[in-house]
Amino acid sequence: MSRFLQLIAVGLWLAAGVCWAQDAAPRLQDLDGKRIAVLTGSAGDLAARKYFPAAHFVELNTSSDAALAVATGKVDAYVFDKSVLFNLVAKNPQLHILDQAVARLDVAVAMHKGNAALQADIDAALTALEQEGELQRLRAKWLDSHYTTPPPMSRVDHVGTGRVLRVGTSGQNEPFTFYAYGALAGLDIELIHLIGQRLDRRIEIVDYNFEALIPALQSKKIDLAISNFNVTEERKKLIRYSRPYLGNDISALVLAPQPAAAVERNAIARWLRGVAASFHSNILVEDRYLLIWDGLKTTVIISVFSTLLGTLLGGAICFMRMSARRLLNLPARLYIAILRGTPVLVLLMLIFYVVFASVNIDPVLVAVIAFGLNFAAYSAEIFRTGIQGVDKGQTEAGIALGFTRLSTFVNIVLPQTIHRILPVFKGEFISLVKMTSIVGYIAVQDLTKASDIIRSRTFDAFFPLVMIALLYFLISWVLLQFLEYLERVTDPKYGREGRRT
Repeated sequence: MSRFLQLIAVGLWLAAGVCWAQDAAPRLQDLDGKRIAVLTGSAGDLAARKYFPAAHFVELNTSSDAALAVATGKVDAYVFDKSVLFNLVAKNPQLHILDQAVARLDVAVAMHKGNAALQADIDAALTALEQEGELQRLRAKWLDSHYTTPPPMSRVDHVGTGRVLRVGTSGQNEPFTFYAYGALAGLDIELIHLIGQRLDRRIEIVDYNFEALIPALQSKKIDLAISNFNVTEERKKLIRYSRPYLGNDISALVLAPQPAAAVERNAIARWLRGVAASFHSNILVEDRYLLIWDGLKTTVIISVFSTLLGTLLGGAICFMRMSARRLLNLPARLYIAILRGTPVLVLLMLIFYVVFASVNIDPVLVAVIAFGLNFAAYSAEIFRTGIQGVDKGQTEAGIALGFTRLSTFVNIVLPQTIHRILPVFKGEFISLVKMTSIVGYIAVQDLTKASDIIRSRTFDAFFPLVMIALLYFLISWVLLQFLEYLERVTDPKYGREGRRT
């Protein structure tokens, strides 16, 4: 009997040990073979792939997405700069940074490969800032203590008298670059203004997705890139670096052991408090509603003007496509085939980084052009199908009655075509509105980018995404009402009923 009790005791002890092992944070070497999140194109990505050759890597676009993936168990760890991970842990206590570092890398300013003169200027400015103690002050302010971000109106930035220095950054990399009160803040933002002051240059900052910074440098869309840019041998082949201004560990973020939480009886009250807290943190704190408003306006502008451009261009392509002349018909066929077979993201990047590589053009205009060209290819085929669906006898009858071909088309064929194509046209329009969510790749702050910025600060996975989804629905619904009104007006039955009343 005593032997049996001993076995039970040993079993309970082992079970407790297993539970403890499951609750304990893993060791760094235990992560090899696990699911590891990395930021696409980051130094953490490169370091993790070397350190964990057997791991399964999940490529994400922002640190906030990676932190949420760890917190929800989608991945086992996130490998990135330790300074950024510290900030993630401060806002999300259920996360934990492993003590052992994956790698240690320098942080520097990046620039075009052939711009040696600019590198010399930046190096001189960084040397002066280090001698004056400014670099140490920035590290103490942003990395070694709990910082507070003042509103933009209380921050005075130097405005130089020299040429504009276009600087690319990624505004989802707190504490280096992030949005507060609708403006960019952080260590790198303050540093680049200090560099501009030393060089007497006017600073113009453009917010890109992180993976787009190197293409922007190579195409000379920007002069510098500063966003906690780690120095790696692979990147040195593509871009030029300044002297380092920081050193940083590449570490792993994992889920910390969590004690059992007390269950609140009133689930409805808990849910309401959560919604109220989410609304406050995602909308009111630091005037984040301004980001949503700016993103909403940008999305509407791109959607409306892309549709107008695509519709007009699609009509011209349709005319060429239906022409009997090969000189017109063949280019239209090629245009439709190429544009419909090219992903709109690839088209967007090609136009911005290749076609307008040497032109300082508004990214919103580039987005309108890219989506307009894409929409034209689809609308041309929609128009052609609608026109061919009208009985040719009606055209012949109109000409026999003395109408010209143009007046026959405008008065007889076109109204019927519009009524036939509008249901399909509405579907393509909705697709266009949703496709605009990718414009963040060319430094356009639309609704989706605004949501990403907010989530990078609040780490709330639910509220920003649902809010943005509702706003996209609202945009689509309002614009669809106009198309449905047009559909009713062009319906012959609607016209007869209107005359009866």
